[in-house]
Amino acid sequence: MNACSPLTPLSLLLSAALLVSCGRSSTHESDWEEYLGGPDRNHYSSLTQINPDNVTQLQVAWEFHTGDSGQMQCNPIIIDGRLYAATAKGIPFALDAATGKELWRIPDTTRRGQILRGVTYWESGDDKRILFTRGEWLYAVNAVTGEIITSFGDGGKTSLKAGLGESAKQKHVESRTPGTVYENLIIMPLSLSEGSDAAPGHIQAFDIVTGKLAWVFKTIPGPGEFGYDTWPETVYENARVGAANNWAGMAVDRKRGIVYVPTGSAAFDFYGGDRIGSNLFANTLLALNAKTGERIWHFQFVHHDIFDRDAPAPPNLLTVTHNGKKIDAVAQVTKQGYVFLFNRETGEPLFPIEEVPAPPSDVPGEKAWPTQPRPVKPLPYARQTLTENDLNPYSAHRDSLLTLFRNSRYEGPFTPLAKNGSIVFPGLDGGAEWGGAAVDPEGVIYINSNEASWLISLDKAKPREAALTGAQLYTSFCSACHGANRRGNPASGYPSLHDIDKRLTRDVVSDIIEKGKGRMAGFPAITRAQRDDIVAFLFGEKQASQPAAANVRTEIVGEEPVEYKISGYTKYLDADGYPAIAPPWGTLNAIDLNTGEYVWKITYGEYPELLEKGIPLTGSESYGGPVVTASGLLFIAGTKDQKFRAYRKKTGELLWETILPAAAFATPATYEVNGKQYIVLACGGTKNGAPKGDSYVAFALP
Repeated sequence: MNACSPLTPLSLLLSAALLVSCGRSSTHESDWEEYLGGPDRNHYSSLTQINPDNVTQLQVAWEFHTGDSGQMQCNPIIIDGRLYAATAKGIPFALDAATGKELWRIPDTTRRGQILRGVTYWESGDDKRILFTRGEWLYAVNAVTGEIITSFGDGGKTSLKAGLGESAKQKHVESRTPGTVYENLIIMPLSLSEGSDAAPGHIQAFDIVTGKLAWVFKTIPGPGEFGYDTWPETVYENARVGAANNWAGMAVDRKRGIVYVPTGSAAFDFYGGDRIGSNLFANTLLALNAKTGERIWHFQFVHHDIFDRDAPAPPNLLTVTHNGKKIDAVAQVTKQGYVFLFNRETGEPLFPIEEVPAPPSDVPGEKAWPTQPRPVKPLPYARQTLTENDLNPYSAHRDSLLTLFRNSRYEGPFTPLAKNGSIVFPGLDGGAEWGGAAVDPEGVIYINSNEASWLISLDKAKPREAALTGAQLYTSFCSACHGANRRGNPASGYPSLHDIDKRLTRDVVSDIIEKGKGRMAGFPAITRAQRDDIVAFLFGEKQASQPAAANVRTEIVGEEPVEYKISGYTKYLDADGYPAIAPPWGTLNAIDLNTGEYVWKITYGEYPELLEKGIPLTGSESYGGPVVTASGLLFIAGTKDQKFRAYRKKTGELLWETILPAAAFATPATYEVNGKQYIVLACGGTKNGAPKGDSYVAFALP
């Protein structure tokens, strides 16, 4: 019998509120039981011990060093006095939530490393489980001891490729974001390549007890399925078109049995000549029957996405008052700076949505969609236009920025990429980002927004010679993102490859080249010998293979050459590394979704060295979202300046700030143990060139 037996009366299931599973009979307001605070993903806590009057008294209660440094995006969960989280390399662990003392951890012998935004908890009676991912595998362990549950799947793990079909078997599949629990099912996000080697991004549910695949919803429909006519006829079986995956996470209404799933773009992200059509269910909010995976309703945010406008965060479930009536709603934040708000049951927009004209593509074979949806309310929280007058007035290199602007294409937020380069604004890292938005019970949504622009070109990919050396192969495939000098591009999120031999094994590096990792697309068509040559170059060794004859040429970008490639994921910055556009470069926004009007909007984040020069507060990019509490506070970190701040949520007034041991690019969590309220967050630094860290820090009142 499954943990949630079909014999359990439906009335009991519904009345139990089902916060974590059908076995957890009540909510625990002192805990932070799920990713981003709960199934509604609202980052909200009813705790009130820390309030606007005493927040300035906060001090470090404990600090836990994980032992491996680097960017951490993890939002910890806290249940029954235990804190569950992951290190920078994705190693799950449990701590005593009151002291920070380690209880257990699950070592990784692969040395591959993987960012995890959190883990998932489930219980039924005495059966208490933590579920987490490593590579293509979903694991289940005992929440108390950390021991593998061997009855789950194959000896404790089950493959995330189970429902993706034959074309996914040799492709990169992992999951960074915790799964969403409904009864005895866990519904899983997927992180895939963003290139033409992407696996299909179907939504899959697994039985938490057995590990077996329970249902699959195809985000790239086949013949006879709804949405099939929005793609070319054979795309569903085409190994060169994939993704349309949920990577950012989901929300679930357990009372109604509906899971809300935002999806990303189809791959290749920036060229859609081989997938002409609107491309359902890419870039879509799906409302699915959580028990069966059947579609209830959907709304597509971007038609035929060639802009990498993935839905960047889980939706928020809230209740609003419209026309005098209480309506259970679902809100979705976006990279383009819009908030879409829908009736949770019907999918009806609660504010009008208009289709606005979008510019055409000038790339041969591409057919950009002529219109894109935009809500009338609320107004965008990220700027939607750029002109020459909007370039950075404080930059010493404004003339070069102006030249780039005039030589690049820019026609608003849906400007297609061009050969000579297009400005992408809002940028690929927001408006909103994966940290998500907070919502309070009054229906106010709190969003930290990024306003950095990017500069990317799209051009034909060229066949390569088989006789290329490792250095030449690196230049061809890697230098656009990691730089000709291998020092990376921290401002755009690409790490240095210097001393990589001290961090990763040869096999792990070869595996990443083949399968990809995170935003990096894999290169499965590069031969093993050529991968060995790239690895040898990175490790400072001699060429591993013998070059073929100079007159022998081969295509190494696939059975059919990829028609186009981008220049790299490059931010539009000046020579000193500052954004090309005028401030603010980051904002914090409070929007009343009952009315669609702004409550307040402030500049968020700073560059201390610019303040010292007398330049007004500029704001900065931020990653990780805010937390709001019933006492009237909003807590947020996420900025390179290493600060953790508390604001009065009604006005945006700054009440308290402190310097962290490293920048915290993660959403905090708040909880109570033994009558004391704590606020904890992961401080890993690294992103955007921030110094590295390896700690989780908890704050409390004296």
